[in-house]
Amino acid sequence: MLRTVSFKNREVQIAAHLHLPDNFTEDKQYPALVGVHPAGGVKEQTIGLYAERLAAHGFVTVVYDSSYQGESGGEPRLLEDPPTRVEDARCAVDFLTTLPFVAPERMGVFGICAGGGYAISVAQTEHRFKAVATVSAAPMGESSRAFLGHEVPVAEHIATLDMVAKQRTAEACGGERLYAPFVPEKFEDIDENTPDLLREGYDYYRTPRGGHPNSKGRFLLTGLDRMLAFSAFDRIPEFLTQPMLLIAGSKADTKLWSDRAYELSNAPKKLFVVDGATHIAMYDVPEYVDQAIAQMVKFFAVL
Repeated sequence: MLRTVSFKNREVQIAAHLHLPDNFTEDKQYPALVGVHPAGGVKEQTIGLYAERLAAHGFVTVVYDSSYQGESGGEPRLLEDPPTRVEDARCAVDFLTTLPFVAPERMGVFGICAGGGYAISVAQTEHRFKAVATVSAAPMGESSRAFLGHEVPVAEHIATLDMVAKQRTAEACGGERLYAPFVPEKFEDIDENTPDLLREGYDYYRTPRGGHPNSKGRFLLTGLDRMLAFSAFDRIPEFLTQPMLLIAGSKADTKLWSDRAYELSNAPKKLFVVDGATHIAMYDVPEYVDQAIAQMVKFFAVL
């Protein structure tokens, strides 16, 4: 069962879907989950698939379009703003606590790709979340500074920040906004040197497989300053006291981030590696999603 709902992050209206368990009744309290979508994604894509599956196992699950994206409000459009993304998840908790059929002490958070990084980030300081799970986690700040684990020279970051500064000035003076793609825009942009993450990202986001009209697959270029300054992992050792489940494909070029989060955590933790799966395959390939859901249902049973 799905309900279209909304809540606010400050003055921004957040468009959301509330997935309800089978045989749902208003007079019962349920454990609840917040799901955080990938960068460039929307609630109708992979995060919605996972939410529907988790709801079928008895969890009230809310997924939403992040601020500035999808059906949610906020200007400028397509801004990927990590601190706001973290606050979106907090506001989703606020929303859940207003629902009489949600058990307020039984809430968790999960995220996919960049959403996994945001889920880990918010759980460090939002302890209304009692457990956190990720699928193909790719923390936005860390992965911006070290693409697929390869450190980018500081000089290149400085050049990027200088470019952003000039572009902000241009836009403030009436210039056109510029955008960059999260994944290749055209099949012709892919060659033998394209990483699997981007190659398969095109196949998911730019084709009927996973494409959605509200998912533009690009971001406002002037948001790069916030991405470079953000860290999802910086306080894991001290502040992440909740149990954490990390799910990653054995062939995922982003698995290194799940390995890193696992190493940093001093709390109860589990790293589940899905044999044969790549980063994007975890989004919707049934044999891999089935394994992830089974692990998540068992994990969130602690709620």
